[in-house]
Amino acid sequence: MAKIIAIANQKGGVGKTTTSVNLSACLAAAEKRTLLIDLDPQGNASSCLGVEKETFAKANVYHALINEESFDNCIYKTELPLLDLCPSNNDLVGAELELVHMFARESKLKVALEALHSKYDYIIIDCAPSLNLLTVNAFTAAHTYLVPMQTEYLAMEGLSQLLNTVRLIRASLNPKLTLEGILLTMYDSRNNLCKLVANDLMTHFKDDILKSIIPRNVKLSECTSFGKPIILYDITSKGSEAYLSLAREIILKSEKKPEVANQVKMPLNQQIPKFEDYQVQP
Repeated sequence: MAKIIAIANQKGGVGKTTTSVNLSACLAAAEKRTLLIDLDPQGNASSCLGVEKETFAKANVYHALINEESFDNCIYKTELPLLDLCPSNNDLVGAELELVHMFARESKLKVALEALHSKYDYIIIDCAPSLNLLTVNAFTAAHTYLVPMQTEYLAMEGLSQLLNTVRLIRASLNPKLTLEGILLTMYDSRNNLCKLVANDLMTHFKDDILKSIIPRNVKLSECTSFGKPIILYDITSKGSEAYLSLAREIILKSEKKPEVANQVKMPLNQQIPKFEDYQVQP
């Protein structure tokens, strides 16, 4: 049965789509059958995987949500053999208006995904940077949610609003929804503000902070313009190593390996830590 993870944060520019794309790619590289669902009308996740918009203009996640197409017909192959993509485009903007008048509108995605549970090990949902009906659908369908957090104070302001939305979802629509973890992104150990924010988050959220931390890395910015995940663009980069570590942590956590719980948090040193300092050990 597939584990469904929603990647969500209503603030833009925190590495949400970057995380969705590269976590999915790294899970596929770890021989896990993975589906990435682009639930953002901007379609950035689709572009990051190099899928041409003309290819899926008539069959994408929008058509699956409004029951015009089956989900199977809206899934496309990527360069990675075990990574599939359900893309989106601007059509998805109208989906929320159309869903408002539908019965059980909050559960449309959940119902649509039921037929895919046996086909994948992981289903990753890239949510839009807002708390709208599409994001509610993602939370209703998901088993867990992952929150990318840029290590800046402004990025912390909307976290309480997101957690409050999740509490409402759990109370009425999906009582089994749990937090996969808070992922620190764009971390620069040379920046004192980054270290202060990271320490504050670790103090307040403790075990909810994922042990893998995504550094600020130019290769992560470059790979999106080439339509490739980081492991296909530069597998030796710090960004690639960080996302491979994240995929490993997610897999071990899903399999309930005790090593994850016992792993020491990444030290916030003056220098950028080595990959081995925060890699989840087998």
